[in-house]
Amino acid sequence: MGAIVEDEDLNEQLLTIAQGFLARHESDSVVDDQVLFCRAVKHLQGIDVPMHLAERLVSHAYGELKSCNDRRRLDIGASSETVAVITDPANGMTWAVPVGLIVRHVINSPSNRKLRLVEP
Repeated sequence: MGAIVEDEDLNEQLLTIAQGFLARHESDSVVDDQVLFCRAVKHLQGIDVPMHLAERLVSHAYGELKSCNDRRRLDIGASSETVAVITDPANGMTWAVPVGLIVRHVINSPSNRKLRLVEP
């Protein structure tokens, strides 16, 4: 399975599969985000994708799904290892946000739900 990690075309196809699964099941009335995430990871594992890769692909697909209506974007060219530069093309605003603040207030926030595969 190591070859699957190296194959960009295959990874793009798997990402498309993850995006499709999330989009199809997002409106299921009894499914919250954590359950949806876990089901998408299991779906990829069902086609022999290793768990670490399935989690990474589903995380990416989940982020795309949840941010598709947000006009703000990360300016990768202007960002560095320690500062994320976010732009809003509609109004020309730009924000430089230290990565440490993102970690402290988003990633390590007690209210942040970790979207990882949770085994029953």
